[in-house]
Amino acid sequence: MRTTDPDLSRRRLLACLAGAGAASLMPQGARAAPLFAQADLRGGLDATLAGLLPDTADDQSRLFQRAIDDAAADGRVLTLPPGSFVISNITLPDGARIAGVAGATRLVYGGRGHGLIAEGARRIALSGLVLDGANQPLGDHVRGLIHLSGVTEAVIENLTVGGADGHGLTLEGCGGRISGSEIFGARLAGIYAVESRGLAITGNVVRDCANGGILVHRWQAGADGTLIDGNRVMRIAARAGGTGQNGNGINIFRADNVMVTNNHVSDCAFSAIRANSASNIQIVANQALRSGETALYAEFAFQGAVIASNLIDGAAVGISVANFNEGGRLATVTGNVIRNLSAAGPYPSENAGFGIGIAIEADAAVSGNVIEGAPNWGVLMGWGPFLRSVAFTGNTLRASGAGVAVSVVEGAGSALIASNLFEDVPRGAILGCRWKDVVTADLARDGANRFPHLTITGNAVA
Repeated sequence: MRTTDPDLSRRRLLACLAGAGAASLMPQGARAAPLFAQADLRGGLDATLAGLLPDTADDQSRLFQRAIDDAAADGRVLTLPPGSFVISNITLPDGARIAGVAGATRLVYGGRGHGLIAEGARRIALSGLVLDGANQPLGDHVRGLIHLSGVTEAVIENLTVGGADGHGLTLEGCGGRISGSEIFGARLAGIYAVESRGLAITGNVVRDCANGGILVHRWQAGADGTLIDGNRVMRIAARAGGTGQNGNGINIFRADNVMVTNNHVSDCAFSAIRANSASNIQIVANQALRSGETALYAEFAFQGAVIASNLIDGAAVGISVANFNEGGRLATVTGNVIRNLSAAGPYPSENAGFGIGIAIEADAAVSGNVIEGAPNWGVLMGWGPFLRSVAFTGNTLRASGAGVAVSVVEGAGSALIASNLFEDVPRGAILGCRWKDVVTADLARDGANRFPHLTITGNAVA
């Protein structure tokens, strides 16, 4: 049986009483030291310990800068309480980590330069913050309310960013991730990422921006590898005008090897998803609703596009894989549902017009798609001599003005149109065209023997 030494217990009791008495005699500052020790154990620095006070009218930029500098130098998180802080011209040092109470900690930009900026850092982490740009003008040296440049790992999680005079978020030459955040009301785009290095943009809401939703660009064409997955993008305008430069929900420009998957994109002035000069692009399993122009676009100088299993409801053109004249080629368009198209677009068309289900030109397989309700053409295959190696097989096309318009201009390359089902296409199932003009009878019924570049077989016309 275990026993207790009475002398040992007595000594412990006296030691504890002596310690308590000594503590009661300590100065206030000395007694506060354990609080800071506890903060160190938590790995964070409470903003109130740095003198920051929420919900005051005063600009707290100086205190905020000092607090984040001190926290980063010590490898700690700057933890902000609920409430509003007016700040401007904050530079995030390497290792800066700021955490707030999601939806309740508000940083209000006071104008006079920039909001949050970082350059050349290895890691920056922001979470649980509301960034309010208050529509205050940004300086010429930044393009976004949060502007990160050359950050190896940028971690942006659970942020709300609104009212930015430029882009909501700008990342130049950054890796890392943007996730679980909401960006709205930007004068330019919600997210602008250029020259990215292994960036992931996932699970965000981007809405009500004046000129773009999510933009992934490069200064020159090259490997990028950004993943854009599971975002909701809605109500994107094109207030700066143009014929597609603005007004896109997701826009990929010169960035190769990008994947755009599982996004829900609606009510964009131009395209839901637009890839310009972007090789090896994958646009898979997205929903595109009520697009003002072409819902899904692969255009200009690209090689390699996979457009599969998307649902398009409402657009002027469903899917366009175009610009063979600029080197645009090599694509598969499979398993998409395209419906409820409009013959009206956002500008006067100089070429084939709008109301087209799929436009395709070069080195492509188009199969297993369902197109319904294309007022003009279900499919526009080639444009003048810009047609080569296109297979259109196993598709269903119904309730449209006409089925396939295939180019029969001199110099047009080979096309296979086989085993498709056409139903309720009053102007014809397969028609030969010279540019915009129809110059043949229905080739689905009469054959195409006089056009050796065409193989038309096994199609059903109901």
